[in-house]
Amino acid sequence: MRGQVAKLGDRAMPGDPVLLDNKEIKLARSASARVILYNKPVGELVTRSDPEGRATVFDKLPKLSPGRWVAVGRLDLNSAGLLLFTDSGELANQLMHPRQEIEREYEVRVQGGLSPEAERSLLQGVTLDDGPARFLRMEPATGRQGEGTNRWYRVVLSEGRNREVRRMIEAVGGRVSRLVRVRFGSVRLPLDLPQGRSRELSAGAVAEIVRTAKSC
Repeated sequence: MRGQVAKLGDRAMPGDPVLLDNKEIKLARSASARVILYNKPVGELVTRSDPEGRATVFDKLPKLSPGRWVAVGRLDLNSAGLLLFTDSGELANQLMHPRQEIEREYEVRVQGGLSPEAERSLLQGVTLDDGPARFLRMEPATGRQGEGTNRWYRVVLSEGRNREVRRMIEAVGGRVSRLVRVRFGSVRLPLDLPQGRSRELSAGAVAEIVRTAKSC
């Protein structure tokens, strides 16, 4: 507290003056985590290097020194859309942990569309080789035009297992021809961000992400 001699366990709040031998000292502030979002195109791998020399998402990210960018989850080679990266491995692990149940939202194009029965099954739950899975919400993707008999859907789930959306739709007899992630938690893919480009989140947006991770 202000005007008192500090004792073991006391904490100084931001802006509080701290004196040692009647001289004010400056306390170093711990750096806040940085987070960038990236609009991944189809054909890029979420890996730092590829033995076959294929393009990776890290090729186009801004340079970070010291440290390095850590991917928050993945998208497979044939999927596109929102990826988050942070310079904090701890934050990345928190956001990826299954107990957080952070929503992921996708726009998915299915060849030939899905029957009402298949849609109900996806909402009620299907069994995959790594356990049960279900969509929290599923609806037609407004603003997306289907080609021929293909149909676009907007789906939401609260986990990020490998190729989960594709495998779920395959489990009810469908086939995904395009998959785009448009949201991760509170972060949406900006409509004005071209594929292959990144953008750093504001301090407020990062604080919201951190609060989400710590509250779960």
